[in-house]
Amino acid sequence: MPTPPPASAEDVIDQPLDLQLEVFLDEHRAMLAECLDGLTEEQARASLVPSRTTLLGLVKHATFVEQVWFDEAVTCRSRAEIGIPATPDESFALTDGDTVAGVQQAHREACESSRRAVAGLGPDDLVHGNRRGPLPLRWVYLHVLRELAQHCGHADILREQVLAAAAVS
Repeated sequence: MPTPPPASAEDVIDQPLDLQLEVFLDEHRAMLAECLDGLTEEQARASLVPSRTTLLGLVKHATFVEQVWFDEAVTCRSRAEIGIPATPDESFALTDGDTVAGVQQAHREACESSRRAVAGLGPDDLVHGNRRGPLPLRWVYLHVLRELAQHCGHADILREQVLAAAAVS
């Protein structure tokens, strides 16, 4: 089993780029997954915007992101082979069987699988399974980090709204 990366970005200031990228990703992965902590199933599914964006849907989508960028792009397996939706929008869709615990577990497993997929690769190594063609792993890390940061912001706002509504009722 791979050694977990250091706990915070502050711990890797003078470390190699690949370790810095992994730590920054792990911080954002954890922040997004933690947006569900302490919420009821109903709160996690609360739809507060016109899109499919819910707190539970954000974490489910983040699982999809992990699988697209660290399975499809690295292993060259298709989305059908991986068993994930064809489009990002579909990845937000919740089923009756989606629960906070289940979605968080699937996200943890996808993140661990992502770490295994890139173990031994360097930031300048090319991955070949993306529709854009070969991409350096550093670009994949930065793209995923950008997406996770954006969704962490969405989650902060949605969670604040969900908790405020709970305080009023």
